[in-house]
Amino acid sequence: MFQIKIIKRWLTAVLLGAALASPVHAAELAVGDPVPVFSARDQFGKELQLPSGRRFLLLGFEMSASKAANGRLAGLGAGWLEQQHAAYVLDIHTMPAVARFFALPKMRKYPQRIVLGEDEKLLAAFPRKPDRITVLMLTPEGRVQEIRYWNPVADAPGMVLK
Repeated sequence: MFQIKIIKRWLTAVLLGAALASPVHAAELAVGDPVPVFSARDQFGKELQLPSGRRFLLLGFEMSASKAANGRLAGLGAGWLEQQHAAYVLDIHTMPAVARFFALPKMRKYPQRIVLGEDEKLLAAFPRKPDRITVLMLTPEGRVQEIRYWNPVADAPGMVLK
């Protein structure tokens, strides 16, 4: 009986220690929070820093919503996102290398710049909803002013960037 109590206490101490030592997940960004500044490459390999003066950040986390968004944004032509002071970030951190081999040439055909989000820890802080593109409206200081969710299948992109 005494040995079981010692084992239980030891096990509790080990589990508690492991829980305290594990990395703490960053809280999801909310209105008023500063957006972390980060560097990433676009589909052409050009590095850029975000948010860096952007008024909007669009973030795609799911393949179906991202494909629909790519099509809708492509229809607006090259430079439309830049004119809106917006950047489109596509979460590719889970995309296998083989898939990237085929996906990147396809992405290069789109007229809009697609920022390749590869940092899982950074992306975890951004809010998301299923089948939606997250749209963060930013203050000039780079803080979240408003959070919107764009349905690229049903809603025009211009409506969400106002």
